[in-house]
Amino acid sequence: MRGELRGSPRIVRVAAAQMGPVQASDARESVVSRLCALLHNAADRGAHLVVFPELALTTFFPRWFVENISEADHYYEREMPSTITAPLFEAARERSVGFSLGYAELTAAGERFNTQILVERDGSIVGSYRKVHVPGHATHEPKRKFQHAERYYFQPSNEGFGVWTAFTGRIGMMICNDRRWPETYREMGLQGVELILCGYNTPLSYLPDPSQDRLAGFHNTLVMQSGAYQNGTFVVGVAKGGCEEGVDSLAESQIIAPSGEILAKTVGNGDEVVVADCDLEWCKNYQNTLFDMDFYRRPEVYTRLTSQRGPRTRSDGSELPTTPD
Repeated sequence: MRGELRGSPRIVRVAAAQMGPVQASDARESVVSRLCALLHNAADRGAHLVVFPELALTTFFPRWFVENISEADHYYEREMPSTITAPLFEAARERSVGFSLGYAELTAAGERFNTQILVERDGSIVGSYRKVHVPGHATHEPKRKFQHAERYYFQPSNEGFGVWTAFTGRIGMMICNDRRWPETYREMGLQGVELILCGYNTPLSYLPDPSQDRLAGFHNTLVMQSGAYQNGTFVVGVAKGGCEEGVDSLAESQIIAPSGEILAKTVGNGDEVVVADCDLEWCKNYQNTLFDMDFYRRPEVYTRLTSQRGPRTRSDGSELPTTPD
């Protein structure tokens, strides 16, 4: 199953499988049925790989705060595949289509991660990524219209950004807020990544600074286009959009080329599939020229990137208090 794909061995037909809202009352089985329908839709259009959103199996539960976190355990997956998610893996095997899926993970050791997996066309899991840049807050903030308590429900991963050989290429993953940080793309770029898969849940209301609300779509596209271009890689960003539990979320799922050009983009904010043929050879046009990292990069002058977390001086030149790195 991991030999040549249909058609050119280096062209991967990727489907961005956007989802509309998942309400708290929606049964997990019904959500899996929606995912299967999206996968079959993509397979009917010749897709080799289907990309689903972040936390695809549940509503975005960090918008609520519970004093006892165990009350939220039902939102987490303890195994993958499970009895409930098995139909999605079976559909993938039946249609010979791989997929990437985001979900909440509760490990046997009691660790909680925002996780994404990469599944090959035979239904086998070939890679697992846990979110590194976890946004939001870790305590209840009652003045908010809704919470963004990701840092309460998930711990940031220290595993870093892996890249896996699959679908005849070098595949990486990131989740939501990871896409805003250039280090995310560069870490994978240094591993020769050719296709980065990203699921996201992005509210259209950013409570700490409402002036950014009108720019949500622009910022979403900006960071993924720049990451694709600066690392010579395809980037696929897939949303769970629409109005979920009274909170409007960004859609605008898209497939971006190594040139930074958008190859396909959704038009609505519900369940929708768009596809694009990603010729992984295209990456060489950038990785071997403008962004030949081995030739042009100067890591010896980038030492601040790993030696400190934030700025050491204010805009007026005065020193900021130091915090532990």
